[in-house]
Amino acid sequence: MVDRNMRGIFPILAVPFDPQGNIVIEDLQHEVDWIAGHGIPGVGIALASEVYKLSDSERGLVLKTVVEAAKGRLKVVMNTGHEGTGVAIDYAKAAQDQGASALMIKPPSFNQLSAAETTSYYVAIAEAVEIPIFMQDVGGAPVPPALAIQLARAHENLCYIKVEVAPCVPRIAELVARSGASGLIPFGGAGGGFLLEEARRGSQGSMPWSVIPDVYARVWDDFQAGNEADAEAEYRRYAALNRTIAQGMGAAMWINDRILFRRGIFQETSQPRQPAPRIDEQAMKELDAILEELDLIGK
Repeated sequence: MVDRNMRGIFPILAVPFDPQGNIVIEDLQHEVDWIAGHGIPGVGIALASEVYKLSDSERGLVLKTVVEAAKGRLKVVMNTGHEGTGVAIDYAKAAQDQGASALMIKPPSFNQLSAAETTSYYVAIAEAVEIPIFMQDVGGAPVPPALAIQLARAHENLCYIKVEVAPCVPRIAELVARSGASGLIPFGGAGGGFLLEEARRGSQGSMPWSVIPDVYARVWDDFQAGNEADAEAEYRRYAALNRTIAQGMGAAMWINDRILFRRGIFQETSQPRQPAPRIDEQAMKELDAILEELDLIGK
């Protein structure tokens, strides 16, 4: 039976590269072990992991590394979407065989698809695997609430959705209000920037950046325990850091790698794979000042 029990914080891993563009396996292993040490239930390998810059063999290497480093402590969600249905099926089967707990798939976006075509795409993939799928509702490739509910009813494996189309908060609310007996399980995304607002509206988890998983976990656990004031206080304390990260996907890669270096997880030379828009030195100093104020250096 498909696993419908995933809940809570599932950070999207940053995949580190050296200046020559090679994956830094040691840093990736360290990141996974560090996240697992905070009692977090799962991780994702997705757009924020720069999965779109990986060769097929590198995709397999990253997933293998993460699954092995997790040592059964974490669920591992692997992004396996592709513009072609056949390739997406191949990626999905390979990820399942390599130990992924679930898949994350956004609709094809090069050509605008009808609801029927999007449904055919997702159902074909769902029928090819035995693990659950997170449909990714993202700008440029949306899965509107009505379609998401239809998909959840079309196949039992299509039981999760990661909502990232702005505005995310009312979209989560609409999904929860309309999902009914479909069994669709909504997660937030968007870097965790609306984690608490989404939780108040019924999200069952969030897939934020991997740089402060301990913070996101505390916010989530406090909220679930009914300690909303504590959750709110913790959430607001890190608002400046979340705002700094939210400068667009390219800049965020440099910022995330810098944070993970300053927290003692990555080597100083670890960086995004090129091309990636780089932030300036002043921005790095501003980031370091925030990390020092939050007492996150080396922790």
